[in-house]
Amino acid sequence: MDLWLMIEGQEGVSWPQWVALTQACEEHGIPGLFRSDHYLNLDGQHPDREVLDAWSTLSALAAVTSTVRLGTLVSPATFRHPSVLAKSVATVDEISGGRAELGLGAGWHEGEHAAYGFPFPPTRARMDILAEQLEVVLGSWGEAPFTFEGEHYTLRALDARPKPVQRPHPPLIMGGTGGPRGAALAARFATEYNTPFPTVEDVRIRRGRITEACERAGREPIPFSVMTGFVVGADKHELRDRAGRVAARIGGDPEALLTNPPPAWIFGTVDRAIERLLELREAGVSRVMCQHLLHDDLDAVALIGRELAPAVR
Repeated sequence: MDLWLMIEGQEGVSWPQWVALTQACEEHGIPGLFRSDHYLNLDGQHPDREVLDAWSTLSALAAVTSTVRLGTLVSPATFRHPSVLAKSVATVDEISGGRAELGLGAGWHEGEHAAYGFPFPPTRARMDILAEQLEVVLGSWGEAPFTFEGEHYTLRALDARPKPVQRPHPPLIMGGTGGPRGAALAARFATEYNTPFPTVEDVRIRRGRITEACERAGREPIPFSVMTGFVVGADKHELRDRAGRVAARIGGDPEALLTNPPPAWIFGTVDRAIERLLELREAGVSRVMCQHLLHDDLDAVALIGRELAPAVR
């Protein structure tokens, strides 16, 4: 099982912080960094937190790094035309020498859609849009000229150049809780399925749904990954300090976070975190995206690479 860094880009992450975080990943042997793809702080309590565009940021990071893989978890289908999204990913793949990954989902936060003027149709329609986007993105990355005519998108003999460096295409990750429509789309199109904030029992149930969907599609099960909160300290003192800073960041009570952390988080000292990660690995998780909310705390990044990753790899 691999451990990757996950950064919530809508939480006021500055450009120097992005550079420092990716460089810390490379320094400490963390294979990749994923970032969210949002345009507003999601809790509505911190409208002053600035947000850099996801794919623009990843393009810039691709140029100042050499080994770390870069991707979104996940890009909403409602934000961009799929031809634009496919081009953006191919651009990052070209600049990075083949280190781009795309997470793609239906979109869910109605408030940021309203603020930016993005249409936000009902769930069924957003899933229809997602299905067409998956076809268009993969078709754009293919070798032959691509024609597509759907309800939402029409393309005529598109031969998008350059093609991605990675062949047949960059990894394409779908995320969710294993619902029937999403599972069927993942079985048809995705390289990997990711689920957010699950307990171990959630992993078993959701992974089972993806495995069954792959079997129905005549395909081997795809890798199953997790994105979840991460607060780990080398000892109890460091844990208390880090938990206090996370609580301040999210507007919570430090003592409550210490005594009753969210059940799905990787939370505790190193030994407890390793125990929790091994439980996830035993349940079939191939990689964990560790949601790191303290963007100046590079010691936590080092802890992932130095202590946790070797114990669960």
